[in-house]
Amino acid sequence: MTTVPDPASPRVVLIVEDQLLVAMALKDELEDRGYRVLDLAVRHQEALAMARATPVDLALVNIDLADDDDGSALAWDLKAMGVPVIFISGQTDRVELAKEAAIASMPKPYSARDLADAVGYVFRQRAGGAPEAAPPKLDVFALRAVKPLA
Repeated sequence: MTTVPDPASPRVVLIVEDQLLVAMALKDELEDRGYRVLDLAVRHQEALAMARATPVDLALVNIDLADDDDGSALAWDLKAMGVPVIFISGQTDRVELAKEAAIASMPKPYSARDLADAVGYVFRQRAGGAPEAAPPKLDVFALRAVKPLA
């Protein structure tokens, strides 16, 4: 089930992905669904600066970032700022080690549509929507522990 966010208050998503084509496809899909997507980030400090400048409702973070940056360290920093994280990575062993920093993960490969469906699911659940099954491939860790959306 796909729902479009209220255009008066679109949810803000931060994508932190060093594979530019993957990130651009995801950004396009999310914007087509009415989400506000910040400029794409490829490094830890760049992503933190964006999250400090603009309140972010959800971050999609790859474990392996440009210049050997560590997405799991970024996830911990974002979590400390109150920003929930979905890991987007094929490095399932590293995701498992860092899952306390995130609410969920989606392993690569995935389609932009599947990940956008997962984003919608997370927002619906955080907004108090009716319980529903998580989208395929989305591994949910701690969605209930995240602050509900208004």
